[in-house]
Amino acid sequence: MNNSRLGPLFLCGFRPFFLAATLTALLAMLGWGAFLRLGLPLPSVSGGPMIWHAHEMIFGFGVAALIGFLVTAAPELTDTPPLRTEPVVLLLALWLLARLGYLVGGLGQWLTAAAEITLLALLSTLIAPRLWRDPERRHLAFLWAVLLLTGITIGFHVDALRGAYPMRWLLAASGVFMTLIVLAMSRVAMRIVNDELSRLQRHDTEYLSRPPRRNLAIFCISAYTLAELIAPLHPVSGWLALAAAAAMLNLTNDWHIGRALFQRWIFMLYVIYWLIKLGYLAMGLTILTGMGHISAGRHLLLMGGLGGAAFIVMNIAGRIHVGLELERRHWLPLAMGLLVLATLLRAAAMQPSMPYLATITAAILAWLAAFGLLLTFLAPLWLKPRPDDQQGCAGPKT
Repeated sequence: MNNSRLGPLFLCGFRPFFLAATLTALLAMLGWGAFLRLGLPLPSVSGGPMIWHAHEMIFGFGVAALIGFLVTAAPELTDTPPLRTEPVVLLLALWLLARLGYLVGGLGQWLTAAAEITLLALLSTLIAPRLWRDPERRHLAFLWAVLLLTGITIGFHVDALRGAYPMRWLLAASGVFMTLIVLAMSRVAMRIVNDELSRLQRHDTEYLSRPPRRNLAIFCISAYTLAELIAPLHPVSGWLALAAAAAMLNLTNDWHIGRALFQRWIFMLYVIYWLIKLGYLAMGLTILTGMGHISAGRHLLLMGGLGGAAFIVMNIAGRIHVGLELERRHWLPLAMGLLVLATLLRAAAMQPSMPYLATITAAILAWLAAFGLLLTFLAPLWLKPRPDDQQGCAGPKT
C-alpha cells in the first residue's frame, strides 16, 4: 500500500493512534460529563454507565496510546524496519470497530469483543518477532504485558456477554497498564532526562533506570493486581497496595539529580511516578482503614498515571518522530498542570466535605482543557508531512 495515497496520517504508526487516543480522551469524557450533569443517556452496555466509561477510557484511550507507542517503539528499540502501512491500517480499523460496537451497545458488544481481542492478538503478532529476535531480548516484557492484557480482555468480554459485572477485569487491565508505564517510562526517561542534562551542560550527572528497583515495582504492582482480581478489598490487597506505593517511592530515588529535576521535561516525567505512588497509597489505606473511598486512589492511577503517561509520551514521540525537537513553549506545562489538577480534583470529589458534582465537573473541564491543548498543538503535526527530508518515523535531523 502506497503511503502517499493515504496521506501524512500514515507516515508513521503512532500518528493515527495518538490522534485516536486524544480524540477519545475528549469525546468519551464529554459523554461522561453530559451523563453526570445533564442526564444524557450513554450506550446500553452490560454493567451500566460506569462500565461504559471505564471501558472506553482504558480499552479506548489507553489501548490507542499503547498501540501508538509500541508500533513506533518496537522497531526503534530493536533496530528493525518500521511497520508497513497495511498492518497499521488494519489495527486502526479493528480499534474503530470496537468503538463502534460499544457506541451502539446491545448486540454491538459482540462486535467490540471480537474486534478488541483480534486487535490485541494482532498487535502481539506484529511486535513479537522483533522483540524476540533482539539478541539480548531486553524488551520482551512489553510482549508479555500485551499478551496478559489480551487475556484480561477475553475475561472482560466473557463476563460482560454472559451478564456478569465485569469491573474486576477493568481493574486488572489498569494494573497491567501501570506495569507498562513503569516499563515504558524507564526507556523514555533514560533518553529524555539525559538529553536534558546534556542540554543543561550537567555533565557531572547521569540518570540511570536501575532494573532491580524497576522490577520490584512491577512485581509489587502485579501482586496487588492479582490479589484484587481474586479477592477485591481483602486486607491482603491493602498491604500489597502499600507495598506497591513503597516500591514506587523507591523507584523515584533514581530521579534525585539535583536542581535539574525541576527542569520541565524531567519534572513532568517525575510527577507521573508520584501520582501512581499516591494512588496505591490511597487505595491501601482505604482498604485497611475503611476510611475514604477507593475511587480516589483509582483515579490517581488512571487519570494521573495512565492519562499523564499517555499525555507525556504523545508529546515526546509525537514531536520527535515528525522531525521536531521537544516542545519549549508555555502551553505544555500549563496543560500538564491542568491534567494534574483534574486528577487531584477527581480524587478529592469523594470527600464528604467536597461538593461531589461540582468537583467532578471541574475535574472534567480541566481534563478537557489539557487534552484540548494537546489536540490544538500536536494534531496538525500528525496530519501534515514532515518538515524535513527524513522518512517515516525517523527522529529530528542532527
